[in-house]
Amino acid sequence: MSEFKNTKAQVRLPIIIALAISAGIWVGATFAEPKTDRNDLKAAIYKLQEIITYINRDYVDSVNTNELVEYGIEKMLEKLDPHSSYIPAKDAALAKSQLDGNFDGIGVEFGIIRDTIYVVAPLTGGPSEKLGIQAGDQIINVDGKTVAGTGITNRDVFDLLRGPSGSTVVVDIKRKSQPELLTFDIIRDKIPQYSVNASYMINDEIGYVKVTRFAATTYEEFKKAVTELKGQGMRKLVLDLQSNPGGYMGAAINMADEILGSNAVIVSQKGKTNRFNQKAMAVKQGIFEDGSVIVLINEGSASASEIVAGAIQDNDRGLIVGRRSFGKGLVQWPIDLSDGAELRLTIARYYTPSGRSIQKPYGQDEDYSMDWVKRLEHGEFFSADSIKFNDSLRYETVSGRSVYGGGGIMPDYFVPMDTTMSSAYVNRLFNSDSAREFFLDYLDKNKKKFSGMSFEDYYNKFQVTDAMLQELVKTGEKNKVKFVEKDFNKSKEYLKVLIKANMGRNLFDDNAYYKVINDINEIYLQAIKLFDEAEKLAFDERAS
Repeated sequence: MSEFKNTKAQVRLPIIIALAISAGIWVGATFAEPKTDRNDLKAAIYKLQEIITYINRDYVDSVNTNELVEYGIEKMLEKLDPHSSYIPAKDAALAKSQLDGNFDGIGVEFGIIRDTIYVVAPLTGGPSEKLGIQAGDQIINVDGKTVAGTGITNRDVFDLLRGPSGSTVVVDIKRKSQPELLTFDIIRDKIPQYSVNASYMINDEIGYVKVTRFAATTYEEFKKAVTELKGQGMRKLVLDLQSNPGGYMGAAINMADEILGSNAVIVSQKGKTNRFNQKAMAVKQGIFEDGSVIVLINEGSASASEIVAGAIQDNDRGLIVGRRSFGKGLVQWPIDLSDGAELRLTIARYYTPSGRSIQKPYGQDEDYSMDWVKRLEHGEFFSADSIKFNDSLRYETVSGRSVYGGGGIMPDYFVPMDTTMSSAYVNRLFNSDSAREFFLDYLDKNKKKFSGMSFEDYYNKFQVTDAMLQELVKTGEKNKVKFVEKDFNKSKEYLKVLIKANMGRNLFDDNAYYKVINDINEIYLQAIKLFDEAEKLAFDERAS
């Protein structure tokens, strides 16, 4: 495996692999066709061409050849690995926009409630906010076409409301306080998408940063958040990567580089050919190399999240707290096809600094999609003792601590899943959008109550009442969510926290949501008790 030293080539590495995407690293390169396989490859291509030609020309019924080809591509990729994938042209642009850091649109967070588009919130600085569109507004018509009560989907909303910056879309909105529809000519603009969703001080010295994915702007967002928190006195950092599915690898490398000391290995990768073999190391003076660090992960933390957690753990730079991560260690390369579709092909495996692959098993004997269920059935979410590692996959951190490959990052401190408050009934209230409908309606009816209220007053004084919960139950029943008394009683206090957190997000920002919800986040609560050990680890790492 080739290794980059502290040279210009090493500095360029994060750029080379900056297109790392969700579920893995994206590497811009050109495939070299193995010479020994050329004849077999030509024969296989010719056979496929023959079959398509015969079907198109001679099959008894008319067929859509393009659909047939796309179906064949998807089935072919299923024979490879769980993360090689094909994205049709109609979906490719939307898929890319999820990680671009911005998109062109009208700037609203929306939901579909009872077959109608509801504005959950206008996005700050976007064109909708500037025109006075409000949370709770219902979009009835778009460019003269009725969209309410038509079975509209999220994809339909994206197609209707997103478009080139500078273009205009006309929407007719129903607002509860107005008897007539309100018409807005909205000029689409660049809308930022934030991936560092929260950053705040937990106390005088502990700062908290929540990263929900690794997008094109994540590194700059992270650097800005940490710089601001340091200005407020942060000496200890909680980096929350729970349920972060991954994203651009370049962002993960750069983030780790801000925390690790110079020359620390961050990640390496190895493929079939040398062109895909790379090693990334910390090269710059980071903005948080001295403070103690705790990283939060769970079973939903994957790919780039695991790269950051693995780099911190293997270099003994901080503690990992939570539950075993997803276990995604395959590298995808995005290939733009001629018709606008995209192929994401696995071209390498990545390895943490100690040399371990954290890719969980896959293949004919493994039901990859059922891994979460198997973990649940084996009791892994509730007891660390139920997790068994193969001694042959044992590796050592810089200081000699044992870590294991073969499926995810095992945290240094395990925190069991808390199921004492959640229930299927609560899930249905939220999945049906009944909860969202309720709190949008409640906020609309109680504008005066919240007008001028600071977050501190909201956090310390506002309480979700039993009467509010009864209104929520009625909203659920209106949306055909059957009331389950046993589940309701079990989840009552949990439901109050969820409603308060979501309403806080609407009234203030994402910081408000996480400050409220983290009061019942067991991984978070356990982590902030462990900084004495994290500080010792940071000291030992600096001393070495």
